[in-house]
Amino acid sequence: MDTMRERFTDVTSRLLDEDPRLAVVLAVISSDRFKDALRAHPDRVIDVGIREQLLVSVAGGLALTGMRPVVHTFASFLVERPFEQVKLDLGHQAAGAVLVSSGASYDIAAGGRTHQAPGDIALLDTLDGWTVHVPGHPDEAETLIRHAAADGDSRVYVRLSEQSNRTAHPTPPGRFRVLREGRAGVVVAVGPLLDATLEAVEGLDVTVLYASTVRPFDGAGLRAAVAGMDVADVVLVEPYLAGTSVPFANEALQNVPHRILPLGTAREELRRYGTSGEHVAAHGLDAMALRRRIGDFLPLPRS
Repeated sequence: MDTMRERFTDVTSRLLDEDPRLAVVLAVISSDRFKDALRAHPDRVIDVGIREQLLVSVAGGLALTGMRPVVHTFASFLVERPFEQVKLDLGHQAAGAVLVSSGASYDIAAGGRTHQAPGDIALLDTLDGWTVHVPGHPDEAETLIRHAAADGDSRVYVRLSEQSNRTAHPTPPGRFRVLREGRAGVVVAVGPLLDATLEAVEGLDVTVLYASTVRPFDGAGLRAAVAGMDVADVVLVEPYLAGTSVPFANEALQNVPHRILPLGTAREELRRYGTSGEHVAAHGLDAMALRRRIGDFLPLPRS
């Protein structure tokens, strides 16, 4: 199976042939994967070099001329380093763009802290009007990238990961998908953490919602899932900073008695290199740790 990043570069190269409004803006990362597209569209594949602030500013300028820029680099260089440009050159100017990251929270763990971005979505949450997709499979990534590229002048962030679920679960953008139903609580699994979550709750009487779009947050879908519960016990399993979606879940359930357990990347910095899998385990996001943490939280019957 190809990776999400490979699917992104293949699909976007084809989209350049189909849509004359589309432009790709790069900062060295993945430029080798767009060589053929550059030859075919030299005026619409732009590599600004290792200048991430300029990367976003160029995208803002292209958007203001009527183009639809697709902007790509690693997550820490796309959201965190040029955040002022994301805020001003896109948001303040009401300019639309599609930001497509790679590397996620710690896929490039060997690159150290500079290549890790567990707080990217929390940072974007300080801005208004962003759609955020977190696909869990290359097929989902393709669908969401195509949707974002054609989505007028909106501001969209597509967060790609080297981690992937075994099976795609196509879900309409902006909606949660019900994968199973139960009575003891609701577990919302985001993107590539779905497989571990499903393994963790095997045999437990819980509803599982799958999210490949987290902004806008599907409050109506969450309310429907907890309907009939005296107290709505909700677990959020997110592949970025733990608690990122808690304010949105609280808002959705403001008229419903509820408890929320946020699971995700720990706020405390993990000062190690290692592999992405080792980071998953260290943050308690593998299936065994998830089962223990979810079981300790939910009012499940004890044998």
